Amino acid sequence: MSDAACPPLQAENLSCTRNDLALFRGFSCSLQPGETIQIDGPNGCGKTSLLRILCGLALAETGRVLWQGREIGEDAPGYLAAVNYIGHQNGLKLELTPRENLEVACRLAFSANGGVQMLAALETFGLAGYEDTPARMLSSGQRRRAALARLLLHDAALWILDEPFTSVDDAGRKLIEKVIERHVANGGMLILATHEPINITTGKFTRLLLNEWK
Repeated sequence: MSDAACPPLQAENLSCTRNDLALFRGFSCSLQPGETIQIDGPNGCGKTSLLRILCGLALAETGRVLWQGREIGEDAPGYLAAVNYIGHQNGLKLELTPRENLEVACRLAFSANGGVQMLAALETFGLAGYEDTPARMLSSGQRRRAALARLLLHDAALWILDEPFTSVDDAGRKLIEKVIERHVANGGMLILATHEPINITTGKFTRLLLNEWK
């Protein structure tokens, strides 16, 4: 079977219910290298739940998620190694600096990435000069960018991002979009949940309204 016939990521007939309320039913999508999917929809339609299912942190009521033709549960370590997931919460220790937060992230991922790469990641996200400032002293937008800097510590083919632009100003947004475009241009894949317009001109871009899968 050709690569075109078997996309690396496939979601088939996913359904999710919360408190006896169907958030979405029968959701399906697929993703090839160099492609982006935006998950849009009103608050409460299940965008975060869907992303957690796609990255293996939650189970769908029905359906399955395939990576390289296999259900993700069949090789969870291999799939997790291929995924960078940043949730809507930053996941930062506020008493630690951005540099220290990245060090913790590397240890948790058993990554050997050194200080030079951490500093480069922070600089890419506009945080040069703030590497050793406690996160509690940063603005909410700076904290968001510090969280997203984790993307550059792990060479993953698939990025799954939940509301990456939250609290970020226009300048910070352009930095994030630049990093995203570079990832996609290099053959990476991206799924992100946001209701905001996105300026991504690289590769195939698809916007899906999750509330249409009821």
